[in-house]
Amino acid sequence: MSASGIRPGNPGRAVVTGLGVVAPTGIGAHRHWESVLAGKSGLGRITRFDPTGYPVRIAGEVPGFRAEEQVPGRLVPQTDRFTHFALAAAQAALADAAADPATLPEYEMAVVTAASSGGTEFGQHEMENLYRQGSSWVGAYQSIAWFYAATTGQVSIRHGMRGPCGVICCEQAGGLDALGQSRRLLNSGSRLVLSGGTDASLCPYGLVAQLSSGKLSTEDDPARAYLPFDAAASGFVPGEGGAMLVVESAESAQGRGVPYYGELLGYAAGFDPDTPEQERAGRPPVLVNVIRRALADARLDPGGIDAVFADASGVPAEDLAEARAITDVFGAGKVPVTAPKTLTGRLYAGGAALDVATALLALQAGVVPHTAGLGRTADGCEIDLVLDRPRQTDPRTALVLARGHGGFTSALVVGAGDRSPLGA
Repeated sequence: MSASGIRPGNPGRAVVTGLGVVAPTGIGAHRHWESVLAGKSGLGRITRFDPTGYPVRIAGEVPGFRAEEQVPGRLVPQTDRFTHFALAAAQAALADAAADPATLPEYEMAVVTAASSGGTEFGQHEMENLYRQGSSWVGAYQSIAWFYAATTGQVSIRHGMRGPCGVICCEQAGGLDALGQSRRLLNSGSRLVLSGGTDASLCPYGLVAQLSSGKLSTEDDPARAYLPFDAAASGFVPGEGGAMLVVESAESAQGRGVPYYGELLGYAAGFDPDTPEQERAGRPPVLVNVIRRALADARLDPGGIDAVFADASGVPAEDLAEARAITDVFGAGKVPVTAPKTLTGRLYAGGAALDVATALLALQAGVVPHTAGLGRTADGCEIDLVLDRPRQTDPRTALVLARGHGGFTSALVVGAGDRSPLGA
């Protein structure tokens, strides 16, 4: 071990042994995957508040989630919905991984989550109390429940994880960045990391904050509201939820005798600020560079990738830029491309983590899920978009792409596991 705590030589293997999903497609990885295979959408009219007076009225809401059934009772009034989701998903991921934190060294367990809007709903209610009732009606937990690091703190406290803990705020790209950080932590002494992200911004305050981007779809038909890479694309639909993953060293998983979904093979990130075209003249798109660096980190050439899980913003110009980046690296129509997030909407901090969970489930099942609901692919998007039904191609590797508001850009390469104990 070096003075910095990083192991010398080649990094160890980082494997995913547990998945916890809370999404508009269902609670639990199994239910989510069933919805993905069936193309069952979780999009619909917003029910968490009356959206009549807002230009955006369609969203992806988590069905049937009751915090009091998923979260310790004392934490429900102390934390926001985005933390409720993460606590439920973390518990499910640990159970799926057969990992009991009480049996593991507390300083060798870490937590890294992605955050975006923070506890907007909790904060909105406290502001309502302030302006309607007065300052004495503002609760003490306002100071922490809205905070973007609240989820990491609550998860680490609940499970006694006292190793390196942190939060990454890169909006939609944050889930990949958190998993990239998990790999680093495994090479600096941690043996198990709870990582991923969740978001819950479907409240008036949260929605208004998103409207300023001008990228949300105002279509009232859930079947037509979010159509990435489609000729009729008009923006994206917001959603809530996400996923938490148990990432641990191969040695740790083998020692515990547990199966694994797959391996984190390569990761890269970059930044592409939203500046006028003339300011970017002559500068290559950052996404191309990020993809190539992620492949290099995974020690794969483009032909070694069996599927791409696209960021798929639904904004025509951004879709075209992503399609061109994929074509630049892989060639026109050379790799299957999919975007199952058409079933959930874009989940902000929870979106990329859910995409990784979906990619791992796809590798396990030997299929590339389809992008549901699309019609005619937009002109210029020369990609092999998987449509209509899942494609049985037995993929062994997948590239997951994510772009966050403002320019955050990340890519993660995952490889298939066999869900049998490592070394067996």
